[in-house]
Amino acid sequence: MPKSRKASAALWIVQGLLAALFLFAGGMKLVMPAEMLKGPVPLPELFLRFIGVAEVCGALGLILPGLLRIRQSLTPIAAVGLVTIMSGAATVTIEGGMVAPAFVPLVVGALATYVVLGRRQWAPLVVRGNR
Repeated sequence: MPKSRKASAALWIVQGLLAALFLFAGGMKLVMPAEMLKGPVPLPELFLRFIGVAEVCGALGLILPGLLRIRQSLTPIAAVGLVTIMSGAATVTIEGGMVAPAFVPLVVGALATYVVLGRRQWAPLVVRGNR
């Protein structure tokens, strides 16, 4: 298997795992009662629901553009959004006094960063006058 095919397969595996994780996590934020959404740092319920919507949209953005071969430039953009969410999650976890559990969102964010870097060729730069 050529290196590029191995890299592509690894990216698809990571994208699939991240999509499943974020579909589950985001879906739970959308359906769970407000009392169960409480964490180490109190955050408004509406904000947590917004994060849930963003996670579900990010999960779909990791998979659907590449699968359907439509607007593939959205995949690295979705991954950047998920990196942002995981950075915030790690920060809030550390702020809540729990340093060790912050490792989980840091690892997930690192995997999303891998997708950003691996799929950056799907988001070519638009050069002025050459559209």
